[in-house]
Amino acid sequence: MNAPSNQSGKRKKWLRFGLWTILTLLFSLWTQSAWWLLAIPFFLDVYITRFIPWGFWKTSKNATFRSIMDWADAIVFALAAVYVINLYFFQNYQIPSSSLEKSLLVGDFLFVSKVHYGPRVPNTPIAFPLAQHTIPFLNVKSYLDKPHWDYKRVRGLDTIKHNDIVVFNFPAGDTVPVNMSNPDYYTLSYYLATNHGISVEQAGTYIRTHPETYGKVVYRPVDRRENYVKRCIGLPGDSLQIIQNQVYINGQKLEDRPGVQYNYLVQTKGGYFGEKQLKDWGISKEDQTLLPPDHFYSHYLPFRTPTSSNPAPIYHLPLTHEMFLKMQQNPMVDTIMIEPDVVGNFNTGGPTYPLNDSIQWTRDNYGPIWIPRKGSSIELNEHNLALYERVIRNYEQNEVALLDGLVYINGALATQYTFKMDYYWMMGDNRHNSADSRAWGFVPEDHVVGKPLRVWLSLDKDKGWFNGKIRWKRFFKKAD
Repeated sequence: MNAPSNQSGKRKKWLRFGLWTILTLLFSLWTQSAWWLLAIPFFLDVYITRFIPWGFWKTSKNATFRSIMDWADAIVFALAAVYVINLYFFQNYQIPSSSLEKSLLVGDFLFVSKVHYGPRVPNTPIAFPLAQHTIPFLNVKSYLDKPHWDYKRVRGLDTIKHNDIVVFNFPAGDTVPVNMSNPDYYTLSYYLATNHGISVEQAGTYIRTHPETYGKVVYRPVDRRENYVKRCIGLPGDSLQIIQNQVYINGQKLEDRPGVQYNYLVQTKGGYFGEKQLKDWGISKEDQTLLPPDHFYSHYLPFRTPTSSNPAPIYHLPLTHEMFLKMQQNPMVDTIMIEPDVVGNFNTGGPTYPLNDSIQWTRDNYGPIWIPRKGSSIELNEHNLALYERVIRNYEQNEVALLDGLVYINGALATQYTFKMDYYWMMGDNRHNSADSRAWGFVPEDHVVGKPLRVWLSLDKDKGWFNGKIRWKRFFKKAD
């Protein structure tokens, strides 16, 4: 009576083993990694040979022990599944800042597809799931430095196109003082060098020798750097220039998308905007800035000078073109103008890439700059080196030196350089409130994480749970 039942059980075990083996083979072929084949002996033992008693606790007479082990088994399986899914298929990402408003809002949670642009084989394969670089609460590294695998990307469904929103690892996040990650290490070194009249190298040494202020300086592999999300404005091989906030790609004007916004200075005729009115215009509490009467804008810009009888308030507000037109027609508004990139001797947008005093570009007037393309070559000189030294040194792992006006790469004189990877130019839709490629330069192809697809949850930080905190209308909104 038991023979047919035993035969049926054996067939099911072989079918399960065969199914997992086929899936493993297909996955190994897709990822181009033979490491996954090590799972086949594991499946063979689980379903067929049973040399290792994987479910030993199930025969225990101790109910508490069985319950604990069942939970542990479920958790381990879930973590393994999440690890693979998060690594090769989908990742959750939360919008932390307003750099892409009004396209994506602070508090949006996104499904990010890694399949679209092709998932990367991890640089650091042994890591704790769902922790980018640090395990919460324990404050320790979430990954092991070894083994370390070189960059390789699995074939994807699509390629990055102009205006795609892209999640990527922060390029300047390789070297991080753990107590002060913003601004990044390179910008911080530049600030210190400029303000104290020392070299950038001396500033870097100062940061490293003062851990009580800046914290320990750590190096992070590409896949463990912070995740950023921006819109791709320039593709490999493009030439980009910004003239009075207008972006030009290969000499052609790139029209702003409807959600693009800039900072404006808005002076009223004496009254103040109500919070509800500003909120109705789509301006969050964080962005509702009323400048003090003695703010330097009042002295450098063509506004009426504030007086005790006529304070003429000045607001600093991010506005889309549609919002600008509405505010322009508001009877309370006296003067409205876009925030300048330079006021007196002050660069309002901060330093721009490259951090080099010989290139005086600003946030709103930038370039022209050519975006490197894999296999393309450039002539090397002092000017070009300022633009591409970080690419050649940090992203493509070469030693670079400039001696007597001549460029040396890996100790040999170099008059030209051929790029090994494609690079992209990323910018935020909130153009005056976005730390993007204008600040830290190109995004290498090996830093690309994935493509956001949909908003699956959206929370308004300015509201309570019982007062509209959940933005229901944004659920499953396309991320574009």
